[in-house]
Amino acid sequence: MKIHEYQAKEILRKFGVVTPKGKACFSVDEAVKAAEELGGNIWVVKAQIHAGGRGKGGGVKIAKTLHEVQARAAEILGMQLVTHQTGPEGQLVRRLLIEEGADIKHEYYVAALTDRATQKVAIMASSEGGMDIEEVAHNTPEKIIKVFVDPLVGLTDAQATELGKGIGVPDGSMAQAVDTFKKLYTCYMETDASLAEINPLILEGNGNIKALDAKFNFDSNALYRQQEIVAYRDLDEEDPDELEASKFDLAYISLDGNIGCLVNGAGLAMATMDTIKLFGAEPANFLDVGGGATTEKVTEAFKIMLKNPKVKGILVNIFGGIMRCDTIAEGVVTAAREVHLSVPLVVRMKGTNEEIGKKILAESGLPIIAADTMAEAATKIVAALK
Repeated sequence: MKIHEYQAKEILRKFGVVTPKGKACFSVDEAVKAAEELGGNIWVVKAQIHAGGRGKGGGVKIAKTLHEVQARAAEILGMQLVTHQTGPEGQLVRRLLIEEGADIKHEYYVAALTDRATQKVAIMASSEGGMDIEEVAHNTPEKIIKVFVDPLVGLTDAQATELGKGIGVPDGSMAQAVDTFKKLYTCYMETDASLAEINPLILEGNGNIKALDAKFNFDSNALYRQQEIVAYRDLDEEDPDELEASKFDLAYISLDGNIGCLVNGAGLAMATMDTIKLFGAEPANFLDVGGGATTEKVTEAFKIMLKNPKVKGILVNIFGGIMRCDTIAEGVVTAAREVHLSVPLVVRMKGTNEEIGKKILAESGLPIIAADTMAEAATKIVAALK
């Protein structure tokens, strides 16, 4: 689960991290009123979408008068903001953040995330703030400093100081930086975040340390104990098909190809997508129906896949371990009839009640193409599309 920048800053402030003053707005009039209430003589008008690169896409503007705040807000609110993370279709801007200006002397990067290799929390920091961390890692990896935190101990003063010195924080600001790093770690742990990122973390002209931008991702499996964070969820920012799939406990992610995939098990789903690509086509989605699929779930899965106008064929790949092949077969037949399936359908199934499942498909009277191996299934669906 993702949240907006202004929401991320609200969370950081609860844990004592200093951020600029700002207000979320949903209209141009609210934006002007927010600037008046904040005071000062310079403001930043920021688009609020669940994607990075907003500044490069024209979604972050400086305003030096209230008239400029009004003009910039009118430009950004309602625009289809295209960034490197939104794809070419962009994302509609429905919210703004109006924020006080900052006297930026230097920009740093800091983030907390789980490192599965060490089974610890990694705190990453860099002197190259304000940039995509992937770009820094690629071009100047030596500028990324990492410490690994034992969750039973927490981030120590020594580790936080190592980060601060490693990215060049001045001695006069080191205490504030150490305090910020430790509070970020605490925030990360207590909110069940999978990523807590401040980029940039700025050094102001007066030596103060402040979080100028922030990004959080949260572990969806822990949201049941984070109701305050669940309240931040913005459904307008999420894929409507993925939202619909979640209602039926389906793991679904939209992709750009033309072959719909229905598979049980995340690993098999990934392998199925790789096989489709190996045989010269592109998957239209990742869809894991899980080990407890029912006829209803399979039917809904078909409906969701076929909402995508790019889908020109469907490949069902089932391993009957926990899930029985006959159950899936019944679901496939019911779904195909209910949605009046008009695109080619290839089904490959192996495992528990495999022969019964194949018999159900064969006797359905539907033009279902059977396959015994993944390679055969991929070959047949690609041929069917041609």
